[in-house]
Amino acid sequence: MSAGPVTLANCGAPLTVPAPPARAVTMNQPATEIMLALGLQDRMIGTAYLDDTILPQYAAAYAEVPVLAKEYPSKEKLLEAEPDFVYASFASAFTDEGAGDRQSWEKLGVRTYNSPAGCAKETRPAKLSTEDVFAEIRDIAAIFGVRDRAEALIADQQARIAAAAATVADATATTVLWWDGGSDAPSVGACCGAPGMIMQAVGVTNAFADLSGSWADSSWETVADRNPDAIVLIDAGWDPAAAKRAFLQRNPTLKDLPAVRGNRFIAIPFSSTAAGVRNVLGIEALARGLSALPAKAGS
Repeated sequence: MSAGPVTLANCGAPLTVPAPPARAVTMNQPATEIMLALGLQDRMIGTAYLDDTILPQYAAAYAEVPVLAKEYPSKEKLLEAEPDFVYASFASAFTDEGAGDRQSWEKLGVRTYNSPAGCAKETRPAKLSTEDVFAEIRDIAAIFGVRDRAEALIADQQARIAAAAATVADATATTVLWWDGGSDAPSVGACCGAPGMIMQAVGVTNAFADLSGSWADSSWETVADRNPDAIVLIDAGWDPAAAKRAFLQRNPTLKDLPAVRGNRFIAIPFSSTAAGVRNVLGIEALARGLSALPAKAGS
């Protein structure tokens, strides 16, 4: 184990961690699973806020870590755990509604790290890529002195991404709508977040690549005009893919679109769409779904 210190940039500011943390707390599932993927459960004294069941390969390790709260623990609850490092995926973790701002933790001698994809707009990656996700994995591995584990994990993910992309025929000729949610105004995968990254990794054309941000609100009339070849339906417990499919099939503006009429839908779990080790599962699910789609009308 490296003795540190490690200095790096996080959310546009320098972060120095004097020694590998021994009492880390993770908030948000992507952060938790990155730690578990690096075999760091023995350095974790708490975790919080899952969106989905922990991946099976990490379940035993996760069971070793105390759960501090179903969502974000209060600052008081977190203080009771006496952490030396707090790692979150989203900026919402470091608010008054979450566990308190990062500066207040720094004053207590507790280092904090926010996933770059979850930083404030002005300091997050302009266009998220798999390399940005790998850079986060390398940051965490460097902080904990396990750089070799990061390289092994990244090599495995890179190989899986390449294998998935290789299974998709005529990818660039396929236009995909990524529908995250929203019935009045659809929230669609835009140019620059995890949806765009996943589509780019597979090689397909994002129907809304011209819109800025990670997700963007559009209209059903615009969706109809863009006439995508396939539609990704994000599957979440609070908004399941099956309900989205039924909505499209009965919507008068959309029901006669070739992708809807031809049942050219691909369900992808919500938990695969936050930057982290699950993105490779989203890439594999998109590639697998595209390969299994019914043929386009007229082809």
